[in-house]
Amino acid sequence: MNAPTVAPVTGRRHWTAAEARAVIDQPFMDLLFQAQTVHRQHFDPNRIQLSRLLSIKTGGCPEDCGYCSQSARHGSDLSASKLIEVQRVIAEAAKAKAAGATRYCMGAAWRSPKERDMGAVLAMVEGVKALGMETCMTLGMLDAGQARRLKDAGLDYYNHNVDTSESHYANVVTTRTYADRLETLAVVRDSGIKVCSGGIIGLGEGQQDRVEMLVTLANLPEPPESVPINLLIAIPGTPMENAAPVDPIAFIRTIALARIMMPQSHVRLSAGRTEMSDEMQALCFFAGANSIFMGDTLLTAANPGDDHDMKLLAKLGMQPMVAWEHAPEDVAAPAPGEMPVPILR
Repeated sequence: MNAPTVAPVTGRRHWTAAEARAVIDQPFMDLLFQAQTVHRQHFDPNRIQLSRLLSIKTGGCPEDCGYCSQSARHGSDLSASKLIEVQRVIAEAAKAKAAGATRYCMGAAWRSPKERDMGAVLAMVEGVKALGMETCMTLGMLDAGQARRLKDAGLDYYNHNVDTSESHYANVVTTRTYADRLETLAVVRDSGIKVCSGGIIGLGEGQQDRVEMLVTLANLPEPPESVPINLLIAIPGTPMENAAPVDPIAFIRTIALARIMMPQSHVRLSAGRTEMSDEMQALCFFAGANSIFMGDTLLTAANPGDDHDMKLLAKLGMQPMVAWEHAPEDVAAPAPGEMPVPILR
């Protein structure tokens, strides 16, 4: 039996929602075949990028994101804390590097950083970068001056998720607009920092919302270099504590569509992995996810421990990427009907 025809996507820069919907709705096996084929055109399918995430300032956030335990507007049991010490951040980053992480992500529960905190934040970036790790931060909205200072300090990535589609967004967040989020992404891009932006599956959205979210990201002037896809962790005390579970096949379809639409991006299997079986995670990797967070916690939520992750990767024959390992710019698409070979580095 002949393999299904894989639509050419190399170099594609604009998607319509109808085109993306046609891709995600195709038979599951055809979708996975297409996603794995695109993945192999740009990455070694047996290598995965390992990150570690630390909350550098927890709780007390003035935003009302309906999924988040760190909002001061919700009834979760989380207590607010101050910005932690720079040396502690660097020490934790060194531990993460020793455990195999190549990217260190630091998150603060702010609407936007205040000037009084910028000195410490910049020192954190400089200290982690000096360890030879990729650096990432998520601090809320940024202005152009803040972004330039972070870039000058050595920040590689800035995370600012769009969360969901523009049409569903007001059902999730009301204290900042979708346009605000896109403006921050533009500020980050203009500063020369790589963009990390994705969303959360399970916010009461439909399949079309997931498609439109990925269309928004793929159609940015430059797609994000990192695209985290989160499975909602329904946290008690938040407005979404009783959200319906997400169908695993629907989640894997979203991963596959992200890979097909953004071939050169790291697609990160992010929050919610504690709710995923090893088999579900393996299918996500097959669909094109090639980045995960290590460690027992993600900001304030549970995450599979390092031992479990390493055992799973060993079972799958997957190896960690090295720092700054990205998709090459000059990979040619295979000839029609030709199965691409892995890119070995």
